[in-house]
Amino acid sequence: MEIRKAQPQDAAYAAQVESVCFPAAEAASPKAIAERIAAFSDHFWMLWDGETPVGFINGMVTDTPHLEDEMYENAALHNENGAWQMVFGLDVVPGYQHKGYASMLMRHLIDRAKQEKRSGVVLTCKEALIGFYEQFGFVCEGVSGSQHGGVCWYEMRLTLRE
Repeated sequence: MEIRKAQPQDAAYAAQVESVCFPAAEAASPKAIAERIAAFSDHFWMLWDGETPVGFINGMVTDTPHLEDEMYENAALHNENGAWQMVFGLDVVPGYQHKGYASMLMRHLIDRAKQEKRSGVVLTCKEALIGFYEQFGFVCEGVSGSQHGGVCWYEMRLTLRE
């Protein structure tokens, strides 16, 4: 297994992974995936099993302390010098799930955020995944204002420095 920064030519693979991992209403479009890789490839990490993409984690950096729905569709909001690393998606294809790969990707992103001296990492998740993120030190801040995909999201925050 190898984690590497996404390249423009990886966009189609990432979009395919996204479509398998999320319902259509929640999944990023192939266009949005390509725009994210173009805008913040230093924050879009893919996990490969040889030549097979098996997962990825991605999100922009911003000074805005909360993950807002607008960020999902507007990669131009990325600010490389921002304080907060957002997580838009942590995707692992079903055949590779429950083997520690999502944790591997999350640790990689957290380590990078620490190296880059970010204030922390912010994500939203469904209620069933709160415990998964708490194991990394994330704290649930309650129901998010997000309307993304028409479901209930909880905002989670990992504070790395005050």
